Order: sequence, then C-alpha cells, then structure tokens
Amino acid sequence: MGARVRISLTGEGRRFEQMLRELADREVRIGFQHGEATEEDGTDICDIAMWNELGTEHIPARPFLRKSVDENTAEINGFLQSKKEDILRGVPAEQILKEIGIFQKDLIQQKITEGSFTPNAAATVRRKGSSHPLIDTGRMRQSVNYVIRQKGEGD
Repeated sequence: MGARVRISLTGEGRRFEQMLRELADREVRIGFQHGEATEEDGTDICDIAMWNELGTEHIPARPFLRKSVDENTAEINGFLQSKKEDILRGVPAEQILKEIGIFQKDLIQQKITEGSFTPNAAATVRRKGSSHPLIDTGRMRQSVNYVIRQKGEGD
C-alpha cells in the first residue's frame, strides 16, 4: 500500500481557493432590471428596451444588446483575459465582477449611442425632434446597469 500524501494550503492558497468559490457562486447580470426604472408615464424601461431590441408590430428591431456583444468579441475576450490575470494576482472576486459589469454596461451604452440601426419613421423624427434611433429622452441609455447576484437568484 502506498504512502498517504497530505497536502495543506498556505494562507495565500486558502484565500485563492475562497475567491474561486465566490466567483463560481456569483454572476453579473448586465442590461435592464425590471422595476428599477420607468418613463414618466410609468412604462418600465426594461419593457422599452425589449421592444427596441426585438422589435414590435410598429417598431423595427434594433438589437443593441446583441450587437454590443457580437461586434465586440475580440475586445470582450481580451478584457476577460485580463480579469483572469487579476484573479491570479489576488484581486477580490467582488471587484472583478464589478469591473465586468461596468465594462459590458459601457459597451451597451456605446452601442445605443453609436449603433447603426433602422432609421426612425418620419412621424417619430417630427415628434422627438431627432432622427437618432434609441435615443429620445436618454432614460433607456441611462438605465443600463448591472447587478451581482448568487447564481440562480431571481430567475
């Protein structure tokens, strides 16, 4: 029978293992959280974002969420690689998750502002005084946010 090997972690090893457990149990949700923001008439911004992202009978799809990922894959991968390096350097899990949330939030807001989408209808341009799709009051763009939660919480 072989000898038993006992492995004991250093304090640094235990901290690293704890951080990996924290990262495995948490997630960042980026976009719009239902009930967090409304227009003056009470319409939930989350619904407005969905109608614009997917389109409706009267609004063409303007997929700013999907495009913020699809058109930035290399940038996202590079950013996530840098977060992997931060993990190895001991940056706290909560800080890493916050940075991921802020990074993707910025990409979504940039896509809302600069994205190339189906132009507004003439009647919409007259009503809001602008031809820029997705920007009316600016409330939707300002409402992009992130939350850090336990995995599966709020599903």
